Amino acid sequence: PPAPAAMAAPPLSPARRCPPLANVEPLLFLATLSLGLQGPLATQYLWDRLGTERGYSPNATSPAGCRNSSADDDPLRQEVEVLVSHWNLYINLGGFFVGLFSVTLFGPWSDSVGRRPALILPAVGMAVQAAIYLLVMYLQLHVAYFLLGRILSGLMGDYNLILASCFAYVADTSDKRARTFRVAVLEACLGIAGMLASIGGGQWRKAQGYINPFWLVLAASLAAALYAAFCLQESVKQQKSAKLFTLSHYKAVYRLYMTPEHQSSRRQLALYSLAFFLLVTVHFGTKDLFVLYELGSPLCWAADLIGYGSAASYLTYLSSLGGLRLLQLCLEDTWVAEIGLFSNISGLVVISLATTTPLVFTGYGLLFLSMAATPVIRARLSKLVSETEQGALFASVACLEALCSLVAAGVFNSLYPATLHFMRGFPFLFGAIILLIPAAVIGWIEIWDSNHDYSHFSDASLTPADG
Repeated sequence: PPAPAAMAAPPLSPARRCPPLANVEPLLFLATLSLGLQGPLATQYLWDRLGTERGYSPNATSPAGCRNSSADDDPLRQEVEVLVSHWNLYINLGGFFVGLFSVTLFGPWSDSVGRRPALILPAVGMAVQAAIYLLVMYLQLHVAYFLLGRILSGLMGDYNLILASCFAYVADTSDKRARTFRVAVLEACLGIAGMLASIGGGQWRKAQGYINPFWLVLAASLAAALYAAFCLQESVKQQKSAKLFTLSHYKAVYRLYMTPEHQSSRRQLALYSLAFFLLVTVHFGTKDLFVLYELGSPLCWAADLIGYGSAASYLTYLSSLGGLRLLQLCLEDTWVAEIGLFSNISGLVVISLATTTPLVFTGYGLLFLSMAATPVIRARLSKLVSETEQGALFASVACLEALCSLVAAGVFNSLYPATLHFMRGFPFLFGAIILLIPAAVIGWIEIWDSNHDYSHFSDASLTPADG
């Protein structure tokens, strides 16, 4: 006769005999690898293509010619810099303006139908964008087709939807005590993938040009879509059918901020969202300019140095993860975020003043804890709402993150050419000044909460005596 335990166990359905994986990290790794390869390579391609069309011979692989003319003495080089900056602006504006609405639509929708559809669609969109970029390179099409590829990717949610859905997945599958570190682990995947893409992309581009690396961009995006479709376990436990094109998805995000359960939750949601918006805007804006800043005079970096520089910037994800884990042993998460912001500010100030390669890498070194603030803010936002509101929350964060990219593209890519004549590194200094605001906001919330808790404790201790 069968054992009692065997009799009590329900029979396994075919779908449960080979349970799918519950780890979203591989998907985020693949998507970030694709994005990490694409970003610097696309900027360098624009630099070479537009420079060649205007008769500017020095390119990213000819630093000597760059050093022979300063920013003020070579108007043709400066014209190419401005053109590349403007095309980056158009591409980012087009893609993220579309993504601002699609991410807000798909995010709440995934709260009903599940996270996997919201991960498959943007991965397919990134693959479509990579395919269009390859066509531009093979057929020498006008660079305006880059904008078309970005818009099509934005319609499917783009990378921001992948990022938001992955963090929502982590919120679905983690408890509040371990959430900050779990979010930091997920962000560390960004650093590992970005670092590999930067080192490999720079060397690969130097050896074989642009086309072969972009085939890996396409393959990584397709692999991410296939992983979400066939290997990832669904994290939403109670799935239900829901219409996609309806205003109720936007209303869910509105209700989250306008009608919270507690007044203090609304205030903290707004303040943490403001801090997150400013921090991520500076991160996106400065990240877009690193390659362009390093290509120009007096640095004049070649492709391999650009790859090492991008790898150093991505290494901050790993160093921030280790630093956060250590600092959590003796400090509250809020003060860990403050230390991360100080690291970010000091690194940007040094880079803004850098005129030599060692000084730039010194700035990258000072950024070693710069990514410790974002997982703390994401986890704090997640803890301010109930478990049934996680989907709506991360939809709003996705919307905010898309808006960050939109604002960053508009402000920093416009600020860079406008300030070339007096200080090439001014956008980085501007970003460091802006980061003082989230540092003040997060510090004020922590102090206010501490005083509030102390006041409640004092009132409670006086109550028995009054009785």
